[in-house]
Amino acid sequence: MNTVQANKNWLVLYTHPRAEFKVERSLKQKGIEVFLPVKKTIKQWSDRKKIITSPLFSSYVFIYADEKERLLSLEDNLVVRCLCNGSKPCVVPHWQIESLKMMLQKNAEPKVFEGLVRGDKIQITNGPLKGISGIIIDADNRTQLAISIELINRTVIVYLSDETSFIKV
Repeated sequence: MNTVQANKNWLVLYTHPRAEFKVERSLKQKGIEVFLPVKKTIKQWSDRKKIITSPLFSSYVFIYADEKERLLSLEDNLVVRCLCNGSKPCVVPHWQIESLKMMLQKNAEPKVFEGLVRGDKIQITNGPLKGISGIIIDADNRTQLAISIELINRTVIVYLSDETSFIKV
């Protein structure tokens, strides 16, 4: 890992409502690495169906940036602020972002819950979600995997099939 990469962290930007895609586009044009997790839903009208892509977390965009890039991103008029603890930017752990990316690539149907879900941290060892780390919970008599982005107090949950095996980490 070079020194430029060593100074970069995953940070969270809070945007104006419904501005996530514009912020993503703008920051990419500035050369900043952006992650905007999205979900696809089928919208039914009386005469047609359409697949709608929307942000998984309303008003939040993640950037992998150093301090210079963070300040550059804050110049965007649609960015309200970077989540900070006092004057220091809050960092999202790398494993949380990677697990979320992997989960979304597997075409699982994510549900987002506001608030934290506490439980044992696990890693999936087989099936389409293999390699994803998260927190295991039980609800509705079905086992679920929760990936919590604690910094923004949001949890993404998918149901696990009965054949899925995992190990406690």
